[in-house]
Amino acid sequence: MKAIVQTAPKSIEIRDRERPVPSDDEVLVQVHYAGLCGSDAHAYKYEGGYEWIPIPRVMGHEYSGKVVEVGENVTNFAVGDKVVEEPIHDCGTCFQCKNGQPNVCQNFEITGMHNDGAYTEFTTVEPDDLHHIPEDVPLRQASITEPLSIATRAVFTQSNVTPGDTVLVEGPGPIGVLVAAVADSMGANVVVSGLGKDGAYRLPLVEELGIDTINVGSIDLEDVVDERTDGIGFDVVFDTTGHKSGVEMAIDNVRKGGQVVVVGLPGDSSDVFMTPIVRGEIDLNTSYGSTWRNFEQAIRVMANDSIDVDSIVDTSYSVDEPTAAFEAFLDSETCKPVFSFVDE
Repeated sequence: MKAIVQTAPKSIEIRDRERPVPSDDEVLVQVHYAGLCGSDAHAYKYEGGYEWIPIPRVMGHEYSGKVVEVGENVTNFAVGDKVVEEPIHDCGTCFQCKNGQPNVCQNFEITGMHNDGAYTEFTTVEPDDLHHIPEDVPLRQASITEPLSIATRAVFTQSNVTPGDTVLVEGPGPIGVLVAAVADSMGANVVVSGLGKDGAYRLPLVEELGIDTINVGSIDLEDVVDERTDGIGFDVVFDTTGHKSGVEMAIDNVRKGGQVVVVGLPGDSSDVFMTPIVRGEIDLNTSYGSTWRNFEQAIRVMANDSIDVDSIVDTSYSVDEPTAAFEAFLDSETCKPVFSFVDE
């Protein structure tokens, strides 16, 4: 079977692998669609903080597919079921897992990071890590369930957003776009900020979703804050930039008594001046990964057509030339590239 394998930093190849055989406690899933996200791009570049990832390995952790074989002991899935995998596997026994915080498990493993992933035609999975996809949700849409679950956690679980709130989302990458779409679906007044390079593809995508944008390369954000919030600042700011400046900018633009939710992972250290945070009683929160509940929320958001998934998913990149998708993603020429492993 065909597989996308990382062989070195910024080097990936198409290789032939043997089709896996499920154990008695596993199912075999035929991968239909598999997405590329920011962490895949960081791993592709082998950036700091990602050196622990083994090479070579099959990449990919967010995907959708159909069950084509079930192990003897599997009772809750059947051949033909549409599924997605919850790729962050918790241990179930550490303090965080027992405390209801499996998304920050001490001993977690991530499909496609710690071991071979989903950029391939078939993969074996334990049924406890799978979610059923409703028949009326296309697998093309279901391929972004994992990043959408990160967005539902950030908005529904970790933020205080309510209908009518003014919300700024910093960064029009995949998570930023999905966070904005989820907050918008709640009735919040959302605006997404981006840089000059985002003006060609990502900010127009956000506008296609009916959400306002700011290109901070050409527009003064302070003017937008004055216009949209009467100068008091946004009720909630989500930082999805993955850059230390994002946190600082969020604090500058949130109102006193408002909330900042950091979703991106700033690789560099940041010296955040705490005095205005304390004096303004700003709620500084974080959001990492997702839980089973967030996955189910993401599936329901897609099932009731709360967001325009089809506009977000970009299936124009070929499985046979995956480097093009990674380079385009890094250059902000696409937002959510998804590889198609099955012709439908």
